[in-house]
Amino acid sequence: MLDHDSASPLDLSDTIVAVATAPGRGALAIVRLSGPRAHSIARATLDRWPDAARRVVVSPLRDASGAELDQVVVTRYDAPASYTGEDAVEFVTHGGSVVSATVSAALVARGARPAAPGEFTRRAVLNGKMDVLQAEATSDLVDARSRAAQSLALRQLDGGLSRRVLELRSQVVELEALIAYDIDFPEEDDGPIAPARIAAAADGVIGALERLLATSKTGELVRDGALVVLAGAPNVGKSSLFNALLGESRAIVTNIPGTTRDAIEAVIDTTDVPLRLVDTAGIREATDVVERLGVEVSGSYVARAAVVLACGDDDDSMRAIGTGLLGRTNAPVLAVRTKSDLAPVSDGALESAKQVLGARAAIAVSAERGDGLSELVDLIQSVIAGDAVADLDAPILTRERHRFAIGRARDEVAEFLDRWRHGDVPAPVAAVHLHDAVAALEELIGVVDVEHVLDEVFRRFCVGK
Repeated sequence: MLDHDSASPLDLSDTIVAVATAPGRGALAIVRLSGPRAHSIARATLDRWPDAARRVVVSPLRDASGAELDQVVVTRYDAPASYTGEDAVEFVTHGGSVVSATVSAALVARGARPAAPGEFTRRAVLNGKMDVLQAEATSDLVDARSRAAQSLALRQLDGGLSRRVLELRSQVVELEALIAYDIDFPEEDDGPIAPARIAAAADGVIGALERLLATSKTGELVRDGALVVLAGAPNVGKSSLFNALLGESRAIVTNIPGTTRDAIEAVIDTTDVPLRLVDTAGIREATDVVERLGVEVSGSYVARAAVVLACGDDDDSMRAIGTGLLGRTNAPVLAVRTKSDLAPVSDGALESAKQVLGARAAIAVSAERGDGLSELVDLIQSVIAGDAVADLDAPILTRERHRFAIGRARDEVAEFLDRWRHGDVPAPVAAVHLHDAVAALEELIGVVDVEHVLDEVFRRFCVGK
């Protein structure tokens, strides 16, 4: 539960309204209303009103002049048993932009105000319905581009990461208690608490924080997708391979060198980490200004890649991309011999390509016939799985804010242990580092109300959520 000593800049005494569905043509739309006057405002617009919480009715909805705007499905929620923890009403209207907008305007005319982005979820946090980590998971679920991201967001929404952070906080608090007891009840010799016990407890907390911190790489891969870059000389079949892996024509495929002038991205939704596939302009010397810019973009993607697919259709093009990648990437490289339908690729040729590129593996594929495509995806996944450090079913850090807070807590406990072992400062001074570690974990989960943290969390939320 948040500490409300600091007032929220968004007034909780307001009743807020927003269209919760995406704009555009559709069968239905949802308008959400929440706040202390939600019921009275809704009743003023409706001919029929649900006689109990979570009861649904169909009713005409009218504006202030009495003109009917739509036949809506109305669901009533009574505090605290609602998403926000407040009295709330949801209206299911007919779709399209006009109906939902006029319904929302009618509710504003009766006394509601338009909601800010993320304000419904922010109120849920402030009212103790969820913590900040769960609020972020709500946003991640909306933004999920893969089944892995969806699954991870659902586990975080269920409180898996929150419980782990609370466990770590409890461990640091227990360590604080040991130090406090040692300070308050000093004795000669080793004191009431054996030094080895304090050191072991601190080492255990540091290790647990480091293990959680190590999951941030996997969290980034799941949220954003593992960046897999197709690199190679013009006309070696990169775009054809890109389209074949996607199962659709996203890149223009011609036999004219330099067709791809910019990078094209798409996500392959795999059962593990999603693959963020990028077709590039190629790594080569270019004289045309526009083409040169495309090559520079290619180099930028290669430098950030999780895996590079070095593509070539013969020995010469494989050697050329091997030279082009020198000094450009530290990512694992897979040698991909394209167009295997045009000429058989021997095991010796694959081994040669692997050696030339210093690649993890080499494989022959045909975009035309589909040969080797599933094997290539499996190979990419195995490389990424080897670099990922976390079990996807365990609590995982998914944001930079998480990584920073856990890193700060680890550093503070490590600093305490170093000071305490060396005895260069009094024990009460060393224990301040433990207090700061607890504060970092509390800020992460939202045990304390820190407005700048809430502002950052909800800044990218969509209106109506």
